Formats: sequence, C-alpha cells, structure tokens
Amino acid sequence: MPKQNIPLIRHYIDGEFVASAGTFPDTCPVDGHLVANVCEADAALVDRAVQAARRALQGPWGQLDVQQRAALLHRIADGIEARFDAFVAAEVEDTGRPEHQARTLDVARAVTNLRTFADLAKTAGNELYETPTADGAGALNYTVRKPVGVVGIISPWNLPLLLLTWKVAPALACGNTVVAKPSEETPASAALLAEVIHQAGVPHGVFNLLHGFGGGSTGEFLTRHDGIDAITFTGESRTGSTIMRAVADGVKEISFELGGKNAAVVFADADFDAAVAGVLRSSFTNAGQVCLCSERVFVARPIFDAFVAALKARTQALKLGHPGDDGVDMGPLISRGHRDKVESYFRLAVEEGATVVCGGKVPVFGDARDDGAYVMPTIWTGLPDSARCVTEEIFGPVCHIAPFDSEEEVIARVNDSAYGLACALWTTNLTRAHRVARQVRVGLTWVNTWYLRDLRTPFGGVGLSGLGREGGRHSLDFYSEVANICIKL
Repeated sequence: MPKQNIPLIRHYIDGEFVASAGTFPDTCPVDGHLVANVCEADAALVDRAVQAARRALQGPWGQLDVQQRAALLHRIADGIEARFDAFVAAEVEDTGRPEHQARTLDVARAVTNLRTFADLAKTAGNELYETPTADGAGALNYTVRKPVGVVGIISPWNLPLLLLTWKVAPALACGNTVVAKPSEETPASAALLAEVIHQAGVPHGVFNLLHGFGGGSTGEFLTRHDGIDAITFTGESRTGSTIMRAVADGVKEISFELGGKNAAVVFADADFDAAVAGVLRSSFTNAGQVCLCSERVFVARPIFDAFVAALKARTQALKLGHPGDDGVDMGPLISRGHRDKVESYFRLAVEEGATVVCGGKVPVFGDARDDGAYVMPTIWTGLPDSARCVTEEIFGPVCHIAPFDSEEEVIARVNDSAYGLACALWTTNLTRAHRVARQVRVGLTWVNTWYLRDLRTPFGGVGLSGLGREGGRHSLDFYSEVANICIKL
C-alpha cells in the first residue's frame, strides 16, 4: 500500500547523512507507488565525498592492520543480520522480487560477501623468492599488498545489495576507502548499509554513499574525478564503454562486469527433467534480470520438440504476483521504462518471424499491479542466430530455443556472440562436459547446474561482457597494489 509519510533517502559523506537540494522519486515496480524521495548529488557533493575518502586514507583507517579491518567487516555483517527483515523489505520494495528470493539470496549473500572477503584478506599469502647474487650472499624478494586508494563503486539495480557488498567488502578488506553510487532505481538497501556501517564504527570518510544518475549526474562526476584511483562497475556494456573513455587519460584501474547474452546447451544425453528445471531457472530467475541468465537455449534435435513442450508447460505454471504472496515465482521488471524495452522485443520477435511458444505480452491482474511493470515469461522458437532478439541482450524473462545437430556446430553458435559471460551445459557425458567447457568463449561455465557460486573463484567475462576478474584472490589483486621489496643480504 502507498505510504503516507514519504521518507527522504540522503547521502552518507564523511560520517554524516547529508541532504541535497535536488531529489528524484524512487517508485515500486509492483504497483507504481512512491517509495521515497532520493537526494541527487551534484559535482560539489561528489568532490566532498572524494576528499573525505582521501583524508581517511591518512587517518585512523590507514593505521589498522588487516585483522582489524576484517573484524570491522564482520561487525558490518552482524549489523545486516540484526536488521535482516528491514533489508529484505527494502530490496523487495525497490525491485519487486519475491520476498523469499530477497531473503534467501540477496540479503543472505550480502552477509556472506562481507565475511568471505574479511577472512580471505586475513589469510591471503604473498610471494617470497631467494635470489642468488654474484657475491654469494643472496637477496630476498617479497611482495606486500598496499591499498589502491580511493575506489569508485557503481553498482546496478538487478541485485542491489548483493552486488554492492560484492565490491565494498574486498575494497575495505584491502584498506581502501570507497565512494559508492548505487543505481537510482534501487537506493534503499544501500542507504540501510550506510546506517549499518556507521553504527559498526567504521572511521569517518572510509565509506561514502552518493545517490544520483549516470551521464551528466553523480556517476559521471564520480568517474571523471581526479581523486578517484580505481573504478569498479557492474551494468550495461554501453555504460562501461563510456566509463572506460572517461578514465583513460588518468590510466585508472578498472573492473567491469557488463552484459551477457548467455547460452544454455542441452545435449541429447542430458538428464531431461533436470535440464528443463535448470533452463527454467536460468531463463526466468528475477524476471530474467540477471546478467547470467540464459537468453539463448540450444537443444539437441532428437529431444528438441519434447524439450520445448516441457519447458512451455513449466513456464506457464510459473506464478506471477505480489512479492509477499505464497508461492510467487516471478515479480515485475524493475520499472515501467524497462518494461517498455522488453515489450519492444516482444514486437520485434514477431516481426523477425519468431514462433511465440508462450508469453509475449503483459499480464492483466485487475488490481493495482496493473500499474506496475509485469510481463509474462516468454519462449520463442524459429529465429535465425542472426536475429536481433537472439544477438542483443534483452534482460527480461525471455529465451529463444533452437535445435542443433552436432557438438562442433553448437560450440560455434555459442561462440558467435559479441558477449562472453556464462554458459550452462547439460549432459551426462563427463568427457564431453570437460571438452566443450574448454571451448566455449565465456568466463564462467556451469555443467548440470546454474548460478552455483564459490566466492573464491574468478568471476567475469570476455568481449562486451566485461574486463578483469573479481572473486577470491582476484578481487584482492584488483583492490590492492602489489609491491615488491628486495633485501640484499
């Protein structure tokens, strides 16, 4: 229900919650009601936050060792757990995702992110080499990790708290200070995180939070600021290209996790029921708004018709509804604007000659949800691999299913993409699984599963899907300057 007293979401700068003159609305995609008014940071506020972060590097924060920083991260994780229900409510209201997903995935994973990187930083090792010298005395060469400095973090709307903490946790564990900008679509859980960080006793200026938009607003002011030493960004490939141009002159460290047009490949020897359930999940989780979702599905011709029929039946059984309703499988898209984009692909698919197996339209509820951003989960067949609906990232609950005849053929078709983030293979042939996984041009391959993550492993893509790797020691490497010290004996 719409709220009577609309809260104001403020920035968090140098240990203070700060309002600004400009604001914008945060609306709920379930029924379009106003969640909050959000302050928008101008260039002066961005500069204030960056300067606070630079000062904090030289303050008490810079004197803490890794054990003390890790203890603070654990305290932040404890703080999220203490306000778990509030974080769930914030995620649900901003995104419209089913409450059980926010509870079991988004907020739970945020806690895990903080604890995992705290412990990884404490246990990370360095290199040491004994170097022979002409005089026979030798030398020691060893490495140390130093903070990069002030890290600009720009996080997306699809998994707001999960992906913000995925970046904040290793950045702070390595001793950096942070200026973060969440998506303008999903500011609420980031604002709660700032409250928890404040209450945890993190020194002022170490974590700063700014709200606003991208081009011509907070995001652009942040990426172009001379006081930022590194930028990490998750979002659209087009935005990543813009940021890359903005930081080029300063030769700043960058890490980009961008878009995907991911494939799922179902071989004839797959566990049929498991593959159907897996593709259902990988195509329609979070209304398809996960960069790892499968929008291209390739199925071996002998089982193609049966697979399409089975996936259609499972898809039509998905329950769309209010996030708190029992048994809800799928919520709305993030906004009416994004729904317009996905609807444009519904029309384009028909124009390109697709067979609409199911979905392809907006549901009618006959209540306030009709003012939200719902679409029906959609399956297409019959398009060529060159069709725009098969090559362009849609970021909605859609998939196109196509038959294939040979292993070599499907590998070539999977790799025929400007993106290269993830791929899911479904087969009971272990030799084939290893062979194909090595040949697909992606950063992450799952076999007989999807979205099973070990946070110690590298995450990232190739091509338009991104640049660099995060996760485990790869995150520690990005958020650290690794320096060598040579001691002559």
